[in-house]
Amino acid sequence: MGQYILAIDQGTTSSRSIIFSASGEAVAMAQSEFPQHYPNDGWVEHDPEKIWESVIQTVRQVVEKSDIQSEDIATVGITNQRETTLVWNKHSGKTIYPAIVWQDRRTSAQCSELSKDTAFTDYLSETTGLLLDPYFSATKIAWILDNVKGARESANEGDLLFGTIDTYLIWRLTGGKSHVTDATNASRTMLFDIHNQLWDDKLLTQFNIPKSMLPEVLDCAAEFGELDTSIIGHNTPIQGVAGDQQAALFGQCCFNKGMAKSTYGTGCFMILNTGTTPLRSKNRLLTTIGYRLNGETTYALEGSIFMAGATVQWLRDGLKLISNASESEALAMSAKKDNGVFLVPAFTGLGAPYWDPNARGAIFGLTRDTGINEIVAAGLQSVCYQTKDLQKAMESDGARPTTLRVDGGMANNDWVMHFLSDVLGADVERPKNTETTALGAAYLAGLQCGLFASTDELSDQWSRENVFSPRLSKAERDTAYQGWKNAVERVRCG
Repeated sequence: MGQYILAIDQGTTSSRSIIFSASGEAVAMAQSEFPQHYPNDGWVEHDPEKIWESVIQTVRQVVEKSDIQSEDIATVGITNQRETTLVWNKHSGKTIYPAIVWQDRRTSAQCSELSKDTAFTDYLSETTGLLLDPYFSATKIAWILDNVKGARESANEGDLLFGTIDTYLIWRLTGGKSHVTDATNASRTMLFDIHNQLWDDKLLTQFNIPKSMLPEVLDCAAEFGELDTSIIGHNTPIQGVAGDQQAALFGQCCFNKGMAKSTYGTGCFMILNTGTTPLRSKNRLLTTIGYRLNGETTYALEGSIFMAGATVQWLRDGLKLISNASESEALAMSAKKDNGVFLVPAFTGLGAPYWDPNARGAIFGLTRDTGINEIVAAGLQSVCYQTKDLQKAMESDGARPTTLRVDGGMANNDWVMHFLSDVLGADVERPKNTETTALGAAYLAGLQCGLFASTDELSDQWSRENVFSPRLSKAERDTAYQGWKNAVERVRCG
């Protein structure tokens, strides 16, 4: 059997493929960005073919770069942007509408109308662990069925399939043989009963979604199908799948109750392992599935922030204050301290714990002394303040994280990590390998194929590159955070 693992990491702005050794070391990586489309205010779409092309391109590139024979790759793991919704014809394989991205807010009005039925929203929250919000897949599916000509008729006749990105990729990678997903991705659709681990008939009826559209739900480490030989010349099995944030939780080896990770990619997502019992939040956090192995579910508490790296992308592409993300650290270091500038990046609404889809972004505290340095610093600080919002909500739920491990592109910015530690008043651990999302998918696939014996073996591989400790006093931290909260209240609409 081969000793290498191919991990496909399909993200919001790019697709990456990484080959890992059995020791968890990245041997080679390939990455390809693809276009973002914003057809209306609050709408975000992707071209499914561009996503597919980027995945195939990086898969083939990474195999070529690694100089590893395809038969030496033992298994494939997939991790993906969650909630992003695709619907396709099961006969032709063609999508009937662009992918509606997790950031998309077009169904805000529908969610607002449904929220008037408190009995229903209570049922939805208790069953799925989620809040009624455009973020999740259910209302996106319903929108496609209601707005694409002939879609509902085709769905009712059993001709259409739904999938999050993982399902869509598996369908195409296996030549249309596998219509499956894993428990973590299923738990983000607003249609899945996380307690009984099945699609919920009442929710399907409420959203008017035929059950025939939905994929089979498997464990995170399972047999998802085999690559068609046209992909890399070998029918390698796909054996690990998890949504990107749960994959990062797994890649950070947060296997014990109380361990948490915070990932800084396009968005920011903080997930706390709560063990085998789901904890329902009183502070509008999400109860979700952390991972499911051998039929046993480990639950998690999650706070989702829509704009993290995407804020830096806006500073680069929208305001053109920087030419690349790496410049932001030096600019922030040169910013005037305690300058009173706050940037609230509510470009597509606010996520946890506010869940205000109608809030919009703003910059407060501008003076004649304000320059590019201060605005860039405020953009970076906004990510840390939003993480503080999540920490406070978790504490209020009685679930303060005992360990916080960070990953994602922004985790490599020392200035941001120092400020994060300051505003949280807690140590922040950065691992040597920050590719934890892809690594989590690789670990799951490796467990299934036998390259790894247990999660204990995986924990032994985790190592810390740096730890950031707080330098601000509690009074300084509280003053800064109060300024942030004041700014947030000024952009909120509900």
